[in-house]
Amino acid sequence: MLGAGERHNRISLNIVFRLRAAARGTPCGVYVSDMKLRVARASAYYYPDVILSREPSSAETVFKEAPCLIAEVLSPSTAAVDTREKLHAYRGIETLRYYVVVDSDRVSIAYHLRGDDGGWLAANLDPGERLEIVCGPVRAELTLEGVYEDTGLTVP
Repeated sequence: MLGAGERHNRISLNIVFRLRAAARGTPCGVYVSDMKLRVARASAYYYPDVILSREPSSAETVFKEAPCLIAEVLSPSTAAVDTREKLHAYRGIETLRYYVVVDSDRVSIAYHLRGDDGGWLAANLDPGERLEIVCGPVRAELTLEGVYEDTGLTVP
């Protein structure tokens, strides 16, 4: 989404900060909304707010195809696409293990987690809970408190 607001940016950066800190020194990369994502099965390209990928880095790379985690920060203009179209398209990416959807107007994080059997579990992150992220050598966690830090929204 072009021209995202301050809260949207802070939420994205809070997620990036936690993932990038965990990915340092590994072959994994963390990318923000300027990195294009190719979804071959959907014959589509998207610009997710945050991508965590184990793909090799290259100065010439203009898109990623094999993310482990995608995070989208909802806004009124993107919520329907993020929770329907993108959810359907992203679930077709074989390497994707986590799809995290963060509301920017209220404290609410929904996530979709692919199990070892290939099936998807959908859940909400509750206060005090931690979403453990494991992507190859990267070990990170997301919490409501961390994602909404300095956004003006109060975690219950």
